[in-house]
Amino acid sequence: MIKRITVDIVSYAYVLLFLYAATSKLMDYDNSEMQMSKSPVITDYASILVWLVPALEILISVLIAIPKAAMIGLLMALGMMCAFTGYIFIILNYSDFIPCSCGGVLAMMGWRTHMVFNLVFIFLAIVAIVLKAQKALEKQHSP
Repeated sequence: MIKRITVDIVSYAYVLLFLYAATSKLMDYDNSEMQMSKSPVITDYASILVWLVPALEILISVLIAIPKAAMIGLLMALGMMCAFTGYIFIILNYSDFIPCSCGGVLAMMGWRTHMVFNLVFIFLAIVAIVLKAQKALEKQHSP
């Protein structure tokens, strides 16, 4: 019971986070595109990423909300958060220019705080994936 509740809470948190992030990016499209185009790491891909990232965030949210696709959604969420965290790490450690983290409530965080936030969500995704996998194995081995 506690395992299921934990997986549900993590899943809902990811759905809320990704839908909020996608909505913020799309509602402030011009600023999102400008900030992405200023990033020394993703400049060449900004025109694609400005649509691709929110589209993936929405897709992942939908997958997590569908019980049969939830594991795929959680794995994709983990991958996305690892990519975001890697991007932040590169920006903080190897870039001369640190772009604005503009957009919604998360913009109030500095980049280092944002990195810690992402690491917490990475940990939560791993916990949910492990618990969900354990539940699937228990179902397989029960008569």
